[in-house]
This record gives sequence, C-alpha cells and structure tokens, in this order.
Amino acid sequence: MFVRPERPEDVEAVHDVVGFAFASAEKPEPPIEVALLKELRGDAGWLPKLSLVAVIAGEVVGHVVCTRGRVDDSPALGLGPLAVRPCRHQQGVGKALMHVVLGAADALDEPLVVLLGDPGYYHRYGFVTASELGIYSPDPAWGRYFQARPLSAYQPIAGKFAYAEPFDRL
Repeated sequence: MFVRPERPEDVEAVHDVVGFAFASAEKPEPPIEVALLKELRGDAGWLPKLSLVAVIAGEVVGHVVCTRGRVDDSPALGLGPLAVRPCRHQQGVGKALMHVVLGAADALDEPLVVLLGDPGYYHRYGFVTASELGIYSPDPAWGRYFQARPLSAYQPIAGKFAYAEPFDRL
C-alpha cells in the first residue's frame, strides 16, 4: 500500500471510494459525503496537500482529507471524510491514512485536528473529547463524538470550532 497526495486523475476514484464506504441500503441515492467532498474541493478551506489517497496495485482504495477550520480566530483542521473501500476493511488502510494525514498536518505546522467520529476508533490516534481541551462543537449534541488531536505547533486555545463552509450546508 502507498499513501500519497490526491492527483486530479484520482477525483472520480475518490468519489467512488467515498460512495461505497458510506453507502446505505436504506438510501439508494449517493451518500451526502460525496456531495460534501465535491463542495469542499471548490471551497477556500480546501487544502490539496491534506487530501490523501491509499493505493494498492494501482487502485485507489482509501481517502482522507483535512480542510481549514477555525477555533474562534485560530486556525485548525477538520478531518473528514475518511473512507475505505469496504472490501479493504481490516487491512490497515484507514490506519495508514490516519497516520499519514496527521504526520502531514504536523509537518505543515498545523496546530490542531478535530473530527466527528467514534471515540473507540479515533482514541488510538491521540484524539480526545474536544471539550477536554476547551474546544466546543458546532452542535452540542455531538458530545464525546466531537474530538480533537493537538499537534506539535499546538498552543492552548479555547472556543467554538467552525468547519469549512460546505459542512454548514449538510
């Protein structure tokens, strides 16, 4: 497996991966995460260096992205969506994507990554409930699922997190 920055020729494959990863038998239409990703690509918060793909035998099998967010007036990153082709689950693809995107964000001197997800999964990558750091979600109902991971450039900040604008239209 190889993790690298997404290239223009990967966009369709990335949308397929995200579509398969978030598909639901109850909803035959494409998952909202695909539309979100399309909107994020055209947003000022899009950070091409933090849109990464996992490739196995020339096939894009996973994708992760971080986009520009803010904690009040301080820069931060919002992670997601993270997607892996269902046939590649339990093969370390998500783990590799997480390690590489966090390392890339750290190398870019980003201070903080936040996400909305399963604490049981993301705890292994150093995420904690964001409120423990004084960072609050756009929706208080998210509770412990709204998590944050300080990086090397982190200086304690407190306030409400705001995702890139396309997230507000979900």
